[in-house]
Parts: sequence; C-alpha cells; structure tokens
Amino acid sequence: MGRAKKGPKFAVMKKMVTSKAIKQYKEEVLNPNRKDLSKEQLPRNVPKVSSSLYFTHNTALGPPYRVLVDTNFINFSIQNKLDLEKAMMDCLYAKCTPCITDCVMAELEKLGQKYRVALRIAKDPRFERLPCIHKGTYADDCIVSRVSQHKCYIVATCDRDLKRRIRKVPGVPIMYITQHRYSIERMPEATIGGGKSQILRFKTLLLQDSDDVEIQIALAHARNEMIFS
Repeated sequence: MGRAKKGPKFAVMKKMVTSKAIKQYKEEVLNPNRKDLSKEQLPRNVPKVSSSLYFTHNTALGPPYRVLVDTNFINFSIQNKLDLEKAMMDCLYAKCTPCITDCVMAELEKLGQKYRVALRIAKDPRFERLPCIHKGTYADDCIVSRVSQHKCYIVATCDRDLKRRIRKVPGVPIMYITQHRYSIERMPEATIGGGKSQILRFKTLLLQDSDDVEIQIALAHARNEMIFS
C-alpha cells in the first residue's frame, strides 16, 4: 500500500500577490480622489439654540452686566484715557463687572514692560477673573467658545477679526471704542454711540410736540452716525 503524499505546511506557504490585487489596492487605498465613507457616516454637528434667546433678543443679559474684556481693548482704553468700569457704566447706564480670562492675562504678561500699565489694570480687584481649562494662551478662541456656551456676557474688543467671529454667534453684544468713548453693538436697550446728548435730544423732541419731520431728520442723523462710526 503506497504512502500518502504530504503537502507543505500552512506557515511555510507564501501568498502570491497578483497584479490584479496590486491594482485594486491602488484604486481603493492610494487614490486621493476617493470618498471617505467614515466621514460621511458621522452625525451632523448642529449647535443647539440657547434657551435664553427670544428670536434674536438675549433674555439672559441684564444688569449688572458682565463684560468680557480683550487684550487690545485694555490697551486702547489706556490710549484714549478711559477708566474701564466708569466708561462702561456711562455706555450702558447700569452697573458693569469687567471679566478677564487667564489667557488674556497671559497675553498681557507676554507683551512685556511696554504693557505693564495694562497688566496692572487687569490685576485690579474689581475685575472678575475667569479660569481657563484649554491649552495655550490664544484668547480669541477662548472668548468665542465661552460666549457660544454662555450667553450672559458682553464682549469688549477692538479686534476686527474677533468682532467678525462674534457676530456669527447670535445674541452676543459687542462693546468697542469710538470717538473716545465706549459704544455697544447688537444690544436693543442701549443707544448706539453711547452719548447722553442723543437720548436727551430725542426726549426733548418728543416732549415739545414737534413736527414729525423734525423727528425723522433727527433719526436719520442718528442712523448715519451709527453707520459711519
């Protein structure tokens, strides 16, 4: 009786790579134009609308206002010789609490001796210190993320890029400096321009029973000031 022929062991066998398999690998893996199915299967990340928003009006804002201060806002306030808390109260006609984050404080410390006055103002005990849990000291991302989560802040900044980013967040007013005083944007209760003279002018026009044409001219002037400021 003949002996059965033994085949090669499994571990010893070498898998032969065919040209068809190489072509298929290039089409599936190495093709830069192929669609990434893993990204298409991810759920859409749509931000939820805050419960404090009534359409575009933010009901969470109210006195005492908490004003989130940026680095350049403190520097421009010093250049315009403005006391932060007093000028904020003149703008909003209510008690204001300036808030400063750890990353804004770190930015001021990095700027050196030239901005030592701004750092001394930021360390004022009247300022509320907000701790940061993120990595790095880039303040713009921190302010935008904080304002997106909590709608109880007014952002005080003179930076155009930061203003552009905050305008995309609904219900967050922006404080800035114009004509050596503070002004507020996107806040229905405040007068654009922050001037007492404007409010007194409208009150006198309404109390004197003046013509409608005069009131319309005054409102048109106020609108022009608001656009070009």
